[in-house]
Amino acid sequence: MERRKNSNLHVVREPEDPTDKIIDEIMDELNSEDGMPEKEVREELMKRKKKKQKKMMVGIAIVAAVGVLIYLLINLQTYTKVRISDTYVGESASDNNYVQFSDGVLKYSKDGISYLSQTGKEKWNQSYQIKNPMIDITEKSAAVADKEGNDILIFQEDGLKGEVHTTMPIEKVSVSEQGIVSAILKSDTAMKVICYDTAGNILVEHKTSLAGSGYPVDVALSANGQLMQVLYLYTQDGRIEGRLHYYNFGDAGKDKTDHQVTKKNYKNTIMASGFFMDENTSAAIGDNAMVIYTGKDIPKQAVKITMDKEIKSVFHNEKYIGLILKNQGKGGYELRLYNKTGKVVLSKEFTGDYNHVKLCDDQVIMYDGKTCSIFMKNGVQKFKGRMDNNIQEIFPVGGVNQYIVLSANGMEKIRLVK
Repeated sequence: MERRKNSNLHVVREPEDPTDKIIDEIMDELNSEDGMPEKEVREELMKRKKKKQKKMMVGIAIVAAVGVLIYLLINLQTYTKVRISDTYVGESASDNNYVQFSDGVLKYSKDGISYLSQTGKEKWNQSYQIKNPMIDITEKSAAVADKEGNDILIFQEDGLKGEVHTTMPIEKVSVSEQGIVSAILKSDTAMKVICYDTAGNILVEHKTSLAGSGYPVDVALSANGQLMQVLYLYTQDGRIEGRLHYYNFGDAGKDKTDHQVTKKNYKNTIMASGFFMDENTSAAIGDNAMVIYTGKDIPKQAVKITMDKEIKSVFHNEKYIGLILKNQGKGGYELRLYNKTGKVVLSKEFTGDYNHVKLCDDQVIMYDGKTCSIFMKNGVQKFKGRMDNNIQEIFPVGGVNQYIVLSANGMEKIRLVK
């Protein structure tokens, strides 16, 4: 049998160590010097080797120092202007709303919703008729609901996943990563908290009353949709009490009444905002206190923090809880960040009123109209200035000091400049 030669075969050689090459050169040079004893040759060799290594280390140190200097110059100063890098033209309308979602942006209005890439390219769109749209998003899912209406639409990155039609007006809505939806429904005579799957089937229905649990104020779902947090307002004989309940729809709650696994009352506190930070951590914010719970099956209170200032805004991501607190006896506000254990990691005073505040990784972005301010977690105010148009959404993207800004005129990529 004839053996065919494989023309694609080639010899792979290990790359030579540059240090060995240097040593060989030095040895050749020293050996050319007649009569030099071997001991002196080796000593000279070591001297030259150390000298070259020292030069190399100095070079590395210089490069590192330059890198640190560039980092400090970029991140430890306040920028006051923006330069437009790109403009992405698309259909726009004054009633459009924008929200960051997954790797792009959701644009929604009364007539429909579309998903845009970071370059403004429309990936999909879905028409609907919703009088008063409100939206809740997670990393993978989004739910658009008709406030005081009866329709909920569930979306993921590739489009519509399901629709829900309720029998009572919708007050609040929360969506899990899988697309399970919980909603607070209210009418003149009844109140309910109901969970639905993406096909619109009722998974859990919980009736509430003012004399029982109280008035449902907020609802939140864990990422897997198995744990639901509900905040209630209870009043009796002029007393106000905030109530925090957790319901587990898995094994931990199957033998519990109404699947309730945790119940905690907070006297003289109105619990107004609740959320999950990760599968093991959740929180609730009241008018004068904040509580952090841990546990993915049966949550328990880990931290309670009493507030010494009036809370203006609440925001969060998977790492931090953020509050805007109104200063007492003087103007301005305090920006305060807590980590998941309740430790304060940032406290910074500032002036100016901002109706929109969000956390993007380690950046706190505040905006109102054309005015914008950005603080880093280390306390540096990265930006304070104005845009050309009223800001509807803003978030950082890849690149130094680059952001996507959305307004009634469309989408722009900007860079912060001095």
